[in-house]
Amino acid sequence: MLYSKLAKPVFFQMDPEKAHHLVIDGLHTASKIPGLPAVMRGMYGVKHYPELEVNLFGLRFPHPIGLAAGLDKNAKAVEMFANIGFGFAEVGTVTPKGQAGNELPRLFRLPSDEALVNRMGFNNDGADAMAQRLSIVQDRRIPIAVNIGKNKTTPNEQAHEDYRACMQKLYPYGDFFVVNISSPNTPDLRALQHGDELSLLLTTVMEEAAVQAAKTGARPKPVLVKIAPDMTDEQLGYTVETIQKSGVAGIIATNTTISRDGLTHPNKKETGGLSGLPLKARSTEVIRAVYRQTGGKLPIVGSGGIFTADDAYDKIRAGAALVEIYTALIYRGPELLNELALGLRQRLIADGYASIAEAVGADHR
Repeated sequence: MLYSKLAKPVFFQMDPEKAHHLVIDGLHTASKIPGLPAVMRGMYGVKHYPELEVNLFGLRFPHPIGLAAGLDKNAKAVEMFANIGFGFAEVGTVTPKGQAGNELPRLFRLPSDEALVNRMGFNNDGADAMAQRLSIVQDRRIPIAVNIGKNKTTPNEQAHEDYRACMQKLYPYGDFFVVNISSPNTPDLRALQHGDELSLLLTTVMEEAAVQAAKTGARPKPVLVKIAPDMTDEQLGYTVETIQKSGVAGIIATNTTISRDGLTHPNKKETGGLSGLPLKARSTEVIRAVYRQTGGKLPIVGSGGIFTADDAYDKIRAGAALVEIYTALIYRGPELLNELALGLRQRLIADGYASIAEAVGADHR
């Protein structure tokens, strides 16, 4: 209860983005203080349960609950994510060149809806800075994904070159990569989810992954695509078909939404992407549709509105092999990770499953 009773009241009196930076900078500093990572691990670390272990993309995940992109845009706190209980983490979104992002304020809390609205605009230090940080990470006990995007000033017809540049600079340092074409906060970015633009983009990224892999003689590292929740059924169908044909390793469903259905808080008027509890049902719908269309052959990472073990388990049964949280971490704190892991284990046992893998897509059988 340390977070909810002590830290959260302080953070929620602060400007949301300042609180965000304080958390990331605090985790970065904590990772450098002898003994403190072990203390954090003792407080928040998730016990190893064999039933929760996931082997996917040629990687081992100690449990299926990860951190979504957006919290650690510059890979400052990578060494601490395992210590506070995550099974994997995404860093980024990173762009080839550093950029300031959109004007302040650009992050808003909606406490009555347990949601956030952000219009950050891919603010980050750039690919070179992230590569330098990741190159000196020593304590990497969980898979780290690098989420890549394009610079705001790069026109869509040249976007594939931005994604290529990110792969070139960051390939040695990520365990897997996520192509972000679904943020609503970079003008026209979501247009890359459709048609020839998507095909060119994914072909370019996959070719670059092969080029980089050939330098070491290893197999290319996994590439996933993060999609938006706001597509029509027809658009989603075409997008998933193109993604399947590209040979990527999986899909993350979903990014934030531009919908404001059912919200009560005044900050619902703010433009940007909505994350948190209101996204839960739609993201699970998208997972279900993707699983059905792909016959369960393309792994899915479920993201959007996970606050309880039931929320996570619903996404797994709908077809997600892994799940991610972000907004719930802001509202519930790192103690949530243990709660989710224990709850998932209980639900597996109750349903007679020996592992998470057996529960993936169970609703379709």
